[in-house]
Amino acid sequence: MATPILGTPVGPGTADLPAAPAGDGSAHRATRPGFGLVGPRRGRHVLAAEQLAELTLPVGDDGVIVGEDLQGQPAVVGFNRPEPYDVVLVGGLWTAQVLAFRAAATGARVAVETGRPHLWSNLVQVAGGGQQCMTVFDVGRVPPQGPSVGSPVLVVRDCGMRPPRGRVAALPWQAVLTLLPYLSPAAPRLVEAAALVGVQRVSPEEARQLGRVLGLPEADVSALPELGDGATLWCTRRSRVYVATRPTDAESGLLGAPRRVD
Repeated sequence: MATPILGTPVGPGTADLPAAPAGDGSAHRATRPGFGLVGPRRGRHVLAAEQLAELTLPVGDDGVIVGEDLQGQPAVVGFNRPEPYDVVLVGGLWTAQVLAFRAAATGARVAVETGRPHLWSNLVQVAGGGQQCMTVFDVGRVPPQGPSVGSPVLVVRDCGMRPPRGRVAALPWQAVLTLLPYLSPAAPRLVEAAALVGVQRVSPEEARQLGRVLGLPEADVSALPELGDGATLWCTRRSRVYVATRPTDAESGLLGAPRRVD
């Protein structure tokens, strides 16, 4: 079972309904006014109370696998949502690119707002297998993306430590991931407004500042400066989970090994 981050919507999949048993044709098909034909008679499906615990339902987590938690289980972030969804990552470009690549693999369109397009060019060419699923725009030049349930969008803002207010905001079916390489005066505002915050290795002073903003316990504040490359503490207002992002062979060939500093 995957670990959903920030209450990723989880529910049973669509199950095939059982076919009704075929009759032998010998029964008299009577009618009742207002009710049509009388259907076949069969016993009801009834369970005793002590049998309910034995029921299981197929459950799947919908989203992007961002890595593995401390128990080795997949951790999932659901970017495609029917409500606006803001995510802040205080970390490295490598992790942001892995998330963008995996989001594109789920069928989302990815719009990258960046001042360093040369660092995204290879990823854009490979993503989608020739389909136009990832596009790069200059800072402040992202046009309306027209998100919908059938065509969700992830906007990645790679705009440095002081990103300007974006022209394209989070909308239903359009999530925004803002990458902050380090903390800046703009960071507290962005972190406080985000529904999900990822924190990679930071300095002790940055860890203390984030601890105050996010309400982290001292154990997490002490752990943040010691995180390895590819490790992230994902935080919501109600939960926290440490995740290690491990690249696939394709991601390693394209982006290299995990790294915090680019």
